[in-house]
Amino acid sequence: MNLSQYNPQELSAFYQECLKAYENYQAQNLKLDMSRGKPSPEQLDLSKDLLTCIRNEDLIGEGGDYRNYGLLDGIPEAKKLFAPMLGVEPDEMFMFGNASLQAMYMVITYAHTHGLLGCTPWKELEHVKFLCPVPGYDRHFKITEFFNIEMINIPTDENGPDMDLVEKLVSEDDSIKGIWCVPQYSNPSGIVYSDEVVTRFAKLQPKAKDFRIFWDNAYCIHHLCDNPKIVLPILQEAKKYQNEDLVYIFASTAKVTYAGAGVSMIAASRNNIADITKALTVFTISFDKINQMRHVKYFDGKLENIMAHMEKQRALIEPKFKIVLDTLNAEIRPLGIGEWTEPKGGYFVSFNAMPDCAKRIVELCKNAGVVLTGAGAAFPYGKDPEDRNIRIAPTYPDTTELQQAMDLFVLCVKLASAEKLLKK
Repeated sequence: MNLSQYNPQELSAFYQECLKAYENYQAQNLKLDMSRGKPSPEQLDLSKDLLTCIRNEDLIGEGGDYRNYGLLDGIPEAKKLFAPMLGVEPDEMFMFGNASLQAMYMVITYAHTHGLLGCTPWKELEHVKFLCPVPGYDRHFKITEFFNIEMINIPTDENGPDMDLVEKLVSEDDSIKGIWCVPQYSNPSGIVYSDEVVTRFAKLQPKAKDFRIFWDNAYCIHHLCDNPKIVLPILQEAKKYQNEDLVYIFASTAKVTYAGAGVSMIAASRNNIADITKALTVFTISFDKINQMRHVKYFDGKLENIMAHMEKQRALIEPKFKIVLDTLNAEIRPLGIGEWTEPKGGYFVSFNAMPDCAKRIVELCKNAGVVLTGAGAAFPYGKDPEDRNIRIAPTYPDTTELQQAMDLFVLCVKLASAEKLLKK
């Protein structure tokens, strides 16, 4: 029965029962962390041969001697390996260091200090705004907040952002300079953008000449199902409308091989690549070419080998998502006190509690030994207007710890919900 249908006596008894169980958890002194979407040690172990797969003679490649200076934009072999993953050509790619977040920050910095493709630097403008589909990735929002860029929430559904609103805003306001997007298994909702949404993005006619779509395709190969839906390659779509300068694509192997030692990349039009190269020429001589070649050798230069590796990742991750979803379905669904996504890939489950309950749930979990991502983190400025959303990150704990954490989580959802209803 839905918890809201309990009479006062039933609700009070329910609350007291949950409180007693919660106090038992507090006595256990748990120390479990589900605050970030980190690969587990078992996932990282899958890539152990990455450390021994390369020989000295492998470091003389198509681009010359990779032990030396040069090749600012990355080695040809790495571009050929990763270009098909992003649906682009090798000369539309720029290889970075171990984190795609670094590449995103660099592009924003360049736009701020020097301007994109000859446009006015953002620092010289009175207002700069960014569109932010919500719930979204907290680190995206931290970048724009750091540069004092005003962020505007854009609602999303199972198909992606509200494109009617996106099209209206960007066509009317030239102070809107970009939008953050995670198109495949969005962080944290796990949605996959529909073909219609991608096409509408590719056809955008923004008022600002330097408006850019920041297309963070972090989870493009992180499938947890057979026959997954694949997002249309946006750069190819944009070319159909002579709009290829509209988009930057970002990706990395942070959750494919080693989170601390993967490779990252930007894909964009040749105009955009040439433009940001002007800044990067000053920034560095080159990124880690040996690590790029290490990845090429480990996967034998073939996307099919990357995909086979990701099936091994799936075998470790899929049971953990099952624990999360089975626990929510068994404990929360009958009570009608929450909603959640059931993603087919990616790293997160997005949970929506009753209004005004998310912060309390996170607090209760923390006080009993389970650390979650902060309530509101999936919204600009950390402000969830309804205080509902919590990001569940199941990958790092082992299955025993995860089940413990989820048992406590659903108990805290029950407690917070009962508290709210009792106060009415």
